[in-house]
Amino acid sequence: MAKTKIMYVCAECGCDSPKWQGRCPSCGRWNTFREIAAGPKAAPSAASAALGTLGARRPAPVPLAGITAGEEERIATGDAELDRVLGGGIVPGSLTLLGGEPGIGKSTLLLQTLLGLTALRVLYISGEESERQIKLRADRMQRTPGEGCLLVCETRLEEIFAHIKEAAPQLVVVDSIQTLQSQSAESSPGSVTQVRECAAALLKYAKESGVPVILVGHITKEGSIAGPKVLEHIVDTVLQFEGDRHYFYRILRSIKNRFGSTAELGIYEMQTSGLRPVDNPSELLLTQGGDELSGVAIAAALEGVRPFLIETQALVSSAAYGTPQRSATGFDLRRMNMLLAVLEKRVGFKLMQKDVFLNIAGGLRVSDPAIDLAVIAAVLSSNVDSPIDRATAMAGEVGLSGEIRPVTRIGQRLSEAQKLGFRRFILPAQNMKSLEQCPRGIELVPVTRVESALRALFG
Repeated sequence: MAKTKIMYVCAECGCDSPKWQGRCPSCGRWNTFREIAAGPKAAPSAASAALGTLGARRPAPVPLAGITAGEEERIATGDAELDRVLGGGIVPGSLTLLGGEPGIGKSTLLLQTLLGLTALRVLYISGEESERQIKLRADRMQRTPGEGCLLVCETRLEEIFAHIKEAAPQLVVVDSIQTLQSQSAESSPGSVTQVRECAAALLKYAKESGVPVILVGHITKEGSIAGPKVLEHIVDTVLQFEGDRHYFYRILRSIKNRFGSTAELGIYEMQTSGLRPVDNPSELLLTQGGDELSGVAIAAALEGVRPFLIETQALVSSAAYGTPQRSATGFDLRRMNMLLAVLEKRVGFKLMQKDVFLNIAGGLRVSDPAIDLAVIAAVLSSNVDSPIDRATAMAGEVGLSGEIRPVTRIGQRLSEAQKLGFRRFILPAQNMKSLEQCPRGIELVPVTRVESALRALFG
């Protein structure tokens, strides 16, 4: 009888080696090699077994000139936030991966979306919960499931494809990919081989049948999706569900999307009956109240095509130890250090021996360079202990020489500020040329350098 062969596979990139290695030669990560058992002869892959179960045929080559390319037909989910992040809805034949921390609300988001799709035949495959647990969650959402919403609790891939062949669904949801196991791979569920084989089989099924498949993935301690990195390359769309479980806000972000933009953002509010889409995130992210406090500046940010106003908070204090501390939550720490250097070199404020803490309110992580001006204003406001007028918003990118550079879509930012009742807006002077129409009821203050912006704020 042939002996079982032992292989070592990297959990990050899938690189295999006949012996254990401390550092992966492919991706460079440390302590990622896991031991797996390989059979003496190659077993058929999970994708081949899936096609054999469904009776799919081998596709024939077609000339590229004969293919008609048009706008992708999409399936509307009924959730405006989810549809916008996906690029307009679910594309038939696509494979979508939804990742997030345990307990963040991934299953809740998918279940309430499926309960709203009464016109489709949906198959929900759960490998983590029982039918009773899912039914209790559906009852808590106070939604009546339709006859087309089918539920099965199964972890074996071959049995799952048998259920798919029998039910003939129009949408398949797998919760989660780390619980699936194929007989063609001799390893435990959640291993590199199992995750890769099961994902490849589901991708093959989605492309051959045209039925969209949604996978749920777990998040590791480092914040990345568990399993090999090749899993994110296999799927068409990668969605990240973020947020703190101690707060009510949840953020749905697109990391990869072959059918739309990756700059879109969806915001939800966790309630007892499920997740409620937030139509106007600006009112949710701004502190309600008339008290003016130092270290707070309002910035007009842009995520994708959606403008919203966020609150930038800063705290500057004398360093209690020899080395001053620098901390940023929701903002790039290296960019904050660059802006502090601009304040010290170009404007003359000495912050070398002071602690600086920066926070983007609401748990958002913003990468829009247009909030640079708000970051500098909040830091200086806390340093001199002088509050900024709550009716003032701003947008502008700060260069290394201290100039205020123009930002994109200034008209949408101004419209959002006007809608929320702001009476003053500080913007780059170059954006005044591209501004087609000045909104009524709001004063525009064009600035060219950091010094002029600070004089407009503090006099």
